Amino acid sequence: MSTTNPAAGALWQDLQRLRERSPLVHSITNYVVMNSTANALLALGASPVMAHAVEEVEDIVGIASALVINIGTLSRPWVDAMHLAMAAARRRGVPVVFDPVGAGASRWRTQVCRDLLAATPPTIVRGNASEIRALHIAGAATRGVDSRDDAEAALEAGQALAASTGAVVSISGPVDLIVGAGGVLAVGNGHPIMPRVTGLGCAATALTAAFAAVNPDAALAAAHAMAVMGLCGEEAAAHSAGPGSFQVAFLDALYALDAGTIRRRLRIERRPTLH
Repeated sequence: MSTTNPAAGALWQDLQRLRERSPLVHSITNYVVMNSTANALLALGASPVMAHAVEEVEDIVGIASALVINIGTLSRPWVDAMHLAMAAARRRGVPVVFDPVGAGASRWRTQVCRDLLAATPPTIVRGNASEIRALHIAGAATRGVDSRDDAEAALEAGQALAASTGAVVSISGPVDLIVGAGGVLAVGNGHPIMPRVTGLGCAATALTAAFAAVNPDAALAAAHAMAVMGLCGEEAAAHSAGPGSFQVAFLDALYALDAGTIRRRLRIERRPTLH
């Protein structure tokens, strides 16, 4: 890719690597998004597998390139499977992306998140601002999967969560913030229609895992995934009439994303120090 934008070049290299390797992403995710998440991974160039039974999750982790833990539709057997899968991934050096869907909506949901994070810290935590705040601040609330806050409001909580877990923390919002040991990456791509489409946050988590499978720099992997989400959201919004047609256009945009689009439209910047 010929470009004077190093960030665009790095993203394009990761995307090429992902499409060449087609990493297998093992997702323990929720019923609402299984189909859309699998389609997003396939459109991007990765390979999905959905497996949540305690009897097989450790085996599936053993053949996967990355693991997604998404707590959207919780049940006790799934929680047990999540613990097993995260521990197996840690033993095998498989990156884990944790999505605390709806953290803060109920005491049990929030406690499950905290227990999973304490037992086996993941590589990346990806959530909206309210979810990230709920993991850090006792009593912080969210309304289901909707965020009451923008990413900036959760920056302090994200920094604290990154410090306590050692994970990169990816906070979604109008501007996505990725908190790592080296500072904060801010991704400005996206479109206002995106929060009106079910499952895009979960797709962002799955795409983050796909990028983590090909880039050992977890902060860059998270930033690249959020940038791809935003770029493809912009493209889909330009070719759709509303949330229904947006979903189809978004998958097409993932499949067609090219170097020129990245070079022209990528909006990503590094903040050198945590604040």
